[in-house]
Amino acid sequence: MKQRTYIDRMVKLGMLTALSIILVYLIHFPIIPSLNFLLYDMADVPILIGTFLYGPWWGLGLTAVVSVLQWILVSPEGQWVGAVMHFFATGSFVLAAGLIYQHNKSRTAILFGLALGSILQTLMMIPMNLIFTVNFYGYPKDAVVAALPLISLFNIIKTVANSILTFLLYKRVAKLFERDLVKPKILPNEKNA
Repeated sequence: MKQRTYIDRMVKLGMLTALSIILVYLIHFPIIPSLNFLLYDMADVPILIGTFLYGPWWGLGLTAVVSVLQWILVSPEGQWVGAVMHFFATGSFVLAAGLIYQHNKSRTAILFGLALGSILQTLMMIPMNLIFTVNFYGYPKDAVVAALPLISLFNIIKTVANSILTFLLYKRVAKLFERDLVKPKILPNEKNA
C-alpha cells in the first residue's frame, strides 16, 4: 500500500513537472517593454500547487527538476545560469509558502505564504541579477543596478500573478489529485485465489 502511495505521488509530481514545462514553453511574453528579455511565464503555478499538495521539500525537489528541464528543453542556447537563478528564486518562494501552509492548512495560510514567497522571490532576484547577469551574461554592473527597480517590478508582477493563479486553482487541482491514479489490476486468475 505504501509503495502504491509513493508511485501515485511520483506520477502526480511528474504531471505537474510536465505541465510546468509546457506552460513555460507555450506561454511567455514580456511585461516591461524596455526589458524584453524578462518574460512572464506561469511555470511556477504547478510547482506551487505541488508544494501545497505534498509539502515544501517535495516542492523544492519539483523546483530542481523543473529548473534542469527548462535549462535542457527551453532555455536559449542551453544556458545553465537561468536554471540556477530559477532554482534559487522559485526555491525561496516554494519554501516560504510551503512551510507556512504545512503548519496551518487554511486559506489564510495560503495567502500569507504566497505573499511572503512573492516578497522573498523578488528580494532573491536582486543578488541573483547582480551576480549572474553581470558575471555570466556580461552586462555592465552599472546597467544592472540601474535596471534593478524595473527588474524588481517585473518580479513583483510575475509572483503576484502566479500567486493569484495558484490560489484560484489549488483546491480544484487538489480535488482532482485526491483520486488514486495508480490502481492495482486484479487478474482473472487472482479473483478466485
